[in-house]
This record gives sequence, structure tokens and C-alpha cells, in this order.
Amino acid sequence: MSYGYVGKVLRVNLSDHTTTVEEPSDDWYRKYMGGTAVIAYYLLKEVPADADPLGPDNKIIFATGAMTGTPLAGSGRNCVGAKSPLTGGFGDTQGGGWWMVELKKAGFDHIVVEGQSDEPVYLWISDGEVEIRDARHLWGKDTGDVEDLIREDLGDDRVRVTQCGIAGENLIRYACVVNDLTHFPGRTGMGAVMGSKKLRAIAVRGTGEVPVADKDEVAKYARMMNKAVADGERSAGMKETGTPATVMSLNVRGGLPTRNFQEGQFEGADAISGQTMRDTLLVERDNCFACPVYCKRVVKGDKYDVDPLYGGPEYETLGSLGSNCGIDDLEAVCKGNELCNRWGLDTISCGMTISFAMECYERGVLTADELDGLEANFGNAEAMLKLIEKIAHREGVGDLLAEGSARAAEKIGPEAEPLSVNVKGQELPMHEPRLKHALGVGYAISPTGADHCHNIHDTAYTANADDLNIFGITEPLPADDLSSAKVRMLYNVSNFKHMQNCAVMCYFVSWSTREFLEITRAVTGWDTSVHELLKIGERAATMARLFNMRCGLNDRDDALGKRFSTPFTSGPIEGTAPDAKDLDSARITYYHMMGWDDLGRPTASRLAELGVEWLSI
Repeated sequence: MSYGYVGKVLRVNLSDHTTTVEEPSDDWYRKYMGGTAVIAYYLLKEVPADADPLGPDNKIIFATGAMTGTPLAGSGRNCVGAKSPLTGGFGDTQGGGWWMVELKKAGFDHIVVEGQSDEPVYLWISDGEVEIRDARHLWGKDTGDVEDLIREDLGDDRVRVTQCGIAGENLIRYACVVNDLTHFPGRTGMGAVMGSKKLRAIAVRGTGEVPVADKDEVAKYARMMNKAVADGERSAGMKETGTPATVMSLNVRGGLPTRNFQEGQFEGADAISGQTMRDTLLVERDNCFACPVYCKRVVKGDKYDVDPLYGGPEYETLGSLGSNCGIDDLEAVCKGNELCNRWGLDTISCGMTISFAMECYERGVLTADELDGLEANFGNAEAMLKLIEKIAHREGVGDLLAEGSARAAEKIGPEAEPLSVNVKGQELPMHEPRLKHALGVGYAISPTGADHCHNIHDTAYTANADDLNIFGITEPLPADDLSSAKVRMLYNVSNFKHMQNCAVMCYFVSWSTREFLEITRAVTGWDTSVHELLKIGERAATMARLFNMRCGLNDRDDALGKRFSTPFTSGPIEGTAPDAKDLDSARITYYHMMGWDDLGRPTASRLAELGVEWLSI
């Protein structure tokens, strides 16, 4: 058996309420590693191209990775994937917490859920034993109540729970998965897939161990990172203010999404910043399994009765529900975050869909009557909170907005379509392509629609490229560069991040590339190399690409949108925007580096190089 794994995959059929266990080979684990690649493997093998994402033919996969459950900082993560109800293609999202570690300790690396139950159910997994249990008493309840009721059912407060929320039950296309109440595999609508199968939750309890090849070496690296974080040598800013620190740094640079990406600076940025949160509403810092960084925020507020049970907002939420909706009331944004977490909504797509509705309102494309009487202008915090409630419950205009901004725009009409800021139907996260030009290419070619995680952030490599030296990249490049050298940087960085999503490891713990190689060797026992790790990432991205092609997506879907070719008229990056022709040229260059043709189709020779000849084009 491969180290880093427990060697078993649980398969659950909800149509006939049966379970089976598979034991993949060591070679299979080394080729696909976990996470994204494992999800792509099962989708390509078993999900028909024409499957309804919300029907019984779709499958949802909960996948850990080689690192999950080891004592290394950043190892408390998992991936969830299926055919996406938001994009109609490859769906994949990552989240942290504790649930996934408990799954491994309970004896399973991955879960493949297929079919569709007639009545609500939840899974109970305990040290290799599996039950499909009645969940009718959980249906329609908030995530916090569901976790409490499951623990009461099972008589164990240490049970870990992942679930879909009321938004998933109501098939909101951007419903998220909720781990341990405050951690969220948020994107591509995986909560809706759970809801469509009437799978309300998966509860796990395990007492086993995750085997590693070299315990002493793993322990050495774990101690090293823990000490470096404690001494403030690494991740100091992340520990102090978490991801919300990004609000001010991006605002200064002119890259803070504001009013549906119409502007890059927000006059109320300081009011919703990580520093202000630290000094006002913050009551606690939280973490994921084995992580010394404690980047998670826990907030409490009296004005809106913000419940700390649901944690606090990340940067993405402060942007999507804050600056991008023109809202500078921090407590209102924190309440919006609580509601999304309570009901199971992706805060990025939810906030972006609300900002889309606000721009429609301000441009006269939607009236107050069409918005259920709401004066949904930018800056209206009460309207934002009311729209979250309507969306989660599909009430009134919420039924339209629950479909996502792209589908809503199509239903509203041609005037609305340019106002939906999306790629492949998934709304953009809170990072501005007019500041980071290769990021825009990364959005366009991402298999899951706009994604900031398996992507390059150009501003990280403008002063030095030290961490890329191992890839043979030694020169920093300007953030607005779109040369072949920048595309080469994108190719390497994104493939490495795809690999991290197979490992599965957090991006926010500052392991160097060389250290990542060493900890992979120590955990798995593989005599691996940077080349092999990059190929794991490239294999995952290529497999996701092939699934999208089977679902009807093609090179024309690899488009960023006209809004980002229009420069800002003020601010630090005034007059700067990636040229559409340069974006297109960079996209083709990326295709070729990936071994794809001009239309983005992987070549037979590249599939052979990646060892996935079984995939047809």
C-alpha cells in the first residue's frame, strides 16, 4: 500500500442504498495522487457527457490527497467534484477544516456517491463501517442545527460533519459544501449536487492513523514550519490579519473589485479591511487541522446580531459582498457571510450575482418592482442581506438569481448579458485582471470557470522569482506582461497548483517549492521529482479539459469578457488593460505549452506522455 493513503475508496449508491469498497493499486495512487485528478478520473470513466448535473447520472466525489491528515501544516484540506450545475462542465472545489482528516482516520481516502435517494439521507462512517441513515429531520434546517442534531443522534460530540445546507437542498447552482461549519469547498455548485441526491450530510469518526514513509523526516518538517510561523518568519501577515489583509494591499494597487468590477479602488476599503476587523469585530482566530497559521477569522457583532458560530469573512467575501457591492459597513458584510455559511452559499458567486443585480438596477435593466420592491443600488446593505435570504430560499427574484448571473442575464435579456462578469458561467473571484494580466489568461483557460486558486498572481513575481528557480525561471516580470516568458510562468505555476490540489495542500502555508518536494518524498516514500509533480498537475488539468470537451465546451468558452479590455479611467492602473489580441495570443501559447492544438484539444502524443492513453479526444 502507498504511504500517505489508507488504500480504500468508498462507493455509495443512493438509488439502491448500497455501499461497496474499492482498493486501487499503488500505481493508481501515484499517477493521480488525489484531489482534482481523482475527481477527473471518476467523472471521465463514469459520468455520461449528457448527464444532468442535478440528476442521478452525475456523481459527486469527496477526495483527499497524499498529504491529508499528516502532521504537516496545510494538510487539512479536501476536494469535492462533480459535473457542475453552474458551468455544465468540470466541477472541482477545495476546502479546509477537520472533516477530511477524520475520513482518512475512519479508513477511506475518497468517497464516490452515485444515484439519487428518494428521501433525505446522511452517511455515517465510523472506522470502516458505513450506514445510510434517515435525514428527514435534518432537511430544511440551518447548518449549525444539522451538525448539532447529527452529533446528538450519534451520541458523540467529536463527530465531524460535511453538509450541503438549505441552499443545496434548494438546488441553488452555486450552493457550497460546508465542512465543520466554518470551512467551505465553495465553488462550482457542489452543494447543489449533494442536495439533488438528497444527501444532506456525511458524518465521520475515525481512530486510525495516516501512514507516512519517514515519520522522523515528516516530524522534522512539521516542527520547522510550526517554529517559523511562531517566530513570525513565515505567514506572519496571514496569522495577524488573515486573508482580509488583502483588501488594503489590492486597493492601493488599484485592483480591488468595486461595484461589479467597474472600478479598481473603493473609497470605503479601510472600513471593511482586515485591520479594521481585527480592531473591532474579531473575537477569535481559528485554524484547520495541524496548522499553526490560524488565518481564519471569528467575528461577533451586535448591530446585525452576527453569530460567531459561523466564523468570519475571508478576503473573497469582503470583496464580493463588500467593495463589489459598494458596501462599506463591515458588520453588514459579516452578517452576509454568516447567512451564506448558515445556508450554504458560495460567497463569491452569491456576492457577484448580487452586484450584477445592483448594476442592472442602476442602469435601469431591472426595476425595483422586478426586485421585489428592493431599491438595490450599490451600497445598500439591507438590500444585499435581503437578496441573500431570497436566493437561499428561492423566494421571488431570488429564484432567478439562484441560477447565477450568466443564466439570469440570459433570461433578463441582451442588456443584462454584458453585466454578468463570468467565465464559463462561473463568476469571477476578487482579483482584477487589469492589474494581473496573466491571471486573466488563467481565468479564461481554467477548467472550472474563473478561478483564482489554480492560477498565477502576477504581482507575486514582479520583484523576484526565487521560488520559481526550481522550474528554471529566474527573472521577475511586470504584472502587465503577457510575453511568452509570462505564459511559461503561468504554465508552471498553474500546473504546480493543480498538483497541490491533488496532494491536497493549502496555498497559504509558505512551503517553498523545494520543501514541498521533500515533504512529498517523506510522506509517500516516492523517489519523486519536480518534473513528476508538475506532470501530476498537468495530467489533472488535461483530464479536466477533456471532460469539458465531452460536455460541449471548447476554445470559444476560454474567454475573459469585454469588461476587462476596457481600462479604468482613474487610479494607479488608469489606462491599463490587457489587450484582447494579446490575451488571445497568450491563450494559444498556453495551449501549445500544454501539448494542445490551436483549438485547445490535447494531442494524442501529450496524452501518451501523461500516461492517460485511455482517454479519447
